[in-house]
Amino acid sequence: MASKEIHYNESLFQLSYEIINPTQSKVLLVLHGWGSNKEIMKQAFSKTLPEYKHIYLDLPGFGNSRNESILTTQEYAKIVALFLNAINVKPTIAMGHSFGGKVATLLQTPCLVLLSSAGILTVKPWSVRVKIATFKLLKPLGMKKIRELFVAPDAKHMSHEMYETFKNVVDEDFEASFERSKSKALCFWGKEDTATPLYTGEKIATLIEDATLYPLDGDHFFFLQHAHFIAQTISTQCKEHEC
Repeated sequence: MASKEIHYNESLFQLSYEIINPTQSKVLLVLHGWGSNKEIMKQAFSKTLPEYKHIYLDLPGFGNSRNESILTTQEYAKIVALFLNAINVKPTIAMGHSFGGKVATLLQTPCLVLLSSAGILTVKPWSVRVKIATFKLLKPLGMKKIRELFVAPDAKHMSHEMYETFKNVVDEDFEASFERSKSKALCFWGKEDTATPLYTGEKIATLIEDATLYPLDGDHFFFLQHAHFIAQTISTQCKEHEC
């Protein structure tokens, strides 16, 4: 495991990363989802795609990468781009799971691999909408326990900076960013995913001009059981975009 200091917007980010197959010239960047880290992505893919140099990165605020700033997805992408420049690599493929899929999309690599990517707004259940409305009514009262009572499970135990970042990114409408993508996109999705349902993958596949959707059995972490198929598909479908 290595680390790299990145300066962005008057802040210092100490980013933790790991490289697999370091002698290869073609580069695969792998980005995890919200609340996760590089280890789960390594677990799935580190023994696949031996023809690529793999870069597994802990995004700021996750794993062993610190974050003391309030960020947007666009800023995450800028920080990742600075990191790639600092280690002197230009990925052929950016792979991203969930939140990491949004960051990967903004990098505009020749080939894009989305694993149940976030970015399409979904209709919230009635119970959640009631909870949000109640929170908005009570927030001006300044009650100390309000955040603990109403915060989403993904946001519990976060620092102030990461909680505000979570609020920035959780309900982003990313449709325009998908439409602007010029990458060849491979969209792999869990058929039983409830976090980013299959219909959101179908939507993304229509928004990106050159995209193919692969629905697979499983939930939001379906890729753990389908890594071999995903890797095989990447090997064949991204070949024409290799530098």
